[in-house]
Amino acid sequence: MEKINIFDQIEKNNRNSIILCILVFIILFSLIYFISIIFVPELTFIILIFGFIIIFFDIYFSYNYGDKVILKSVNAKPADEIKNRYLVDSVEGLAIAAGVPKPKIYVMESDEINAFVVGKNPQNSSLVVTTGALENLKRDELEGVIGHEMSHIRNYDVRFATLVAVLVGLAAIVSYMFLRTLRFGSFRSEDEKKGGAVILIMFIIAIILAIIAPIVTRLVQAAVSRRREFLADASGAELTRYPDGLANALEKIKKINEGKMNVSESISHLFIADPTKSPLDNLFATHPPLSERIKILRAM
Repeated sequence: MEKINIFDQIEKNNRNSIILCILVFIILFSLIYFISIIFVPELTFIILIFGFIIIFFDIYFSYNYGDKVILKSVNAKPADEIKNRYLVDSVEGLAIAAGVPKPKIYVMESDEINAFVVGKNPQNSSLVVTTGALENLKRDELEGVIGHEMSHIRNYDVRFATLVAVLVGLAAIVSYMFLRTLRFGSFRSEDEKKGGAVILIMFIIAIILAIIAPIVTRLVQAAVSRRREFLADASGAELTRYPDGLANALEKIKKINEGKMNVSESISHLFIADPTKSPLDNLFATHPPLSERIKILRAM
């Protein structure tokens, strides 16, 4: 594993966050444009203005409140300061080691071993650990997992990952809504007479955009996420000074987890290990193979 330059990684994640927002904005704005041209061409300008405002505020909302939406979606509850004392102490200690503020700590109900962080920056971040992780991991293994997540916070992975989670879902929703309307809508005969060929081309382009929008955003999600996991493994091992702790935790994840967590695919990349298994994992896998990650950690 190459040596990690934290400042370069932070700069890259900030840049990727901007690129992602621009990419999703362009795709959605283009989709709205072609839909308006096809169905209500006389209102295209007005629809584009409203579309611009809605997409802008959705991205703004995603940036500022996306973490709260995600926490609610997995039914995460604040960690009990007494019952989860070791978890709280470990987070505080590793936050100091990472040089970041202590994140808010949550626990979600699941028999599987997993964890993730969300937020827009280190000052506004939250860490979630499953009950399965608390029950099955030894102290050094839990510290390895927490160290991995703290690295995501320190490297500003947390901002990019949170934006991806919300925007990937948005692209899928808009595309799905458009494709659904095709079952009930039809071209107006008036439009067909005026410019049937042009309308048909616009219609085809809109369908293509609706189909590729969620695919493109998912590919971006997968490609960036896989790289982030390797970096967080190495950076987390650096924080705990004990790579075997995380390696042992990943061994247990490989043995125990069945990939049946009840979470949306749009937030799967947030977790330390893929929470769901699907036939498309080879194409859209958001995590590198556990065996490969374990091998690298053992060699440190």
